[in-house]
Amino acid sequence: MATITIRNISDELVDRIKRLAGQKGISMEQEIHDLLQKRYGQRDEVLARIRQRAEALPMEPESRVQSWKSEGRFRW
Repeated sequence: MATITIRNISDELVDRIKRLAGQKGISMEQEIHDLLQKRYGQRDEVLARIRQRAEALPMEPESRVQSWKSEGRFRW
């Protein structure tokens, strides 16, 4: 496993993290680990969230996309 060093964190932020960790009965290191895991998660979990969001987007008909391309409004 890798080790991360984070520099120049304000004392106020460190105190807040320590306080939250203490309320949960865990170490500050575990609290930060949990926050990172929750935020970035496993690759499959992240991809699943991306797919769910993409499925909720409205789909435009291919003909409309082609017209945008021909008008120069859409480029790859």
